[in-house]
Amino acid sequence: MAARSPKRPASARRHIPTIAPALVQERLNTIYGPIEWHPHRIALDQLINTVLSQHTSDLNADRAYDSLRKALPTWGEVIEAETATVVEAIRHGGLANQKAPRIQQILVEILKRLGHFELEFLAGLPLEEAREWLTSLPGVGPKTAAVVMSFSLHMPAFPVDTHIHRVSKRLGFITEKTTADQAHPIMEALIPEDERYEMHVLLITHGRQICKARIPQCVNCPLAKKCAASTMK
Repeated sequence: MAARSPKRPASARRHIPTIAPALVQERLNTIYGPIEWHPHRIALDQLINTVLSQHTSDLNADRAYDSLRKALPTWGEVIEAETATVVEAIRHGGLANQKAPRIQQILVEILKRLGHFELEFLAGLPLEEAREWLTSLPGVGPKTAAVVMSFSLHMPAFPVDTHIHRVSKRLGFITEKTTADQAHPIMEALIPEDERYEMHVLLITHGRQICKARIPQCVNCPLAKKCAASTMK
């Protein structure tokens, strides 16, 4: 049975943002924009790379992905390989003992369902159907599914990573108790479909460059006067 998207908690459904998302988008665009969508990896490649990115940096994930493709150039070879071989190939990405069997399970399940590895057909499905198809794969959660849909399939999903989760809390888009998984449908409800990719890139860039985890640089933030968490008030 396909996994359901995380339900929005009652408290989150009633939550009213303290700053308008449109204003955030407008001001962040002045320093990070313009943002244009461009294709990343094909869908399956993006899916595996995103699994590798869990609990590590993008740089480490890319190293692990490149190492995996060099050691086992086809996804069929990844399935057939000893799990220990996959573990060794992706060691750069961390948690290799957990990620290697998960990747093999995902590939086996996709091949079982489709008879091939091409996931581009998902772009023709309604958003929630595509999300449910992806999250029903072993170990694929809302963020991983949203990354594939947004980056590879140009669908209006909104991935919430650790940076966006933090920035969204500080801006009042979500409550302090809202988890990253719960934040996905909340953010999608706040942001128009045709602006979700841009807003994703703006927020994640802001989280990396100014609204940092330990020492946010509020003095450089164009939202400081409106942000409830700002130290500049």
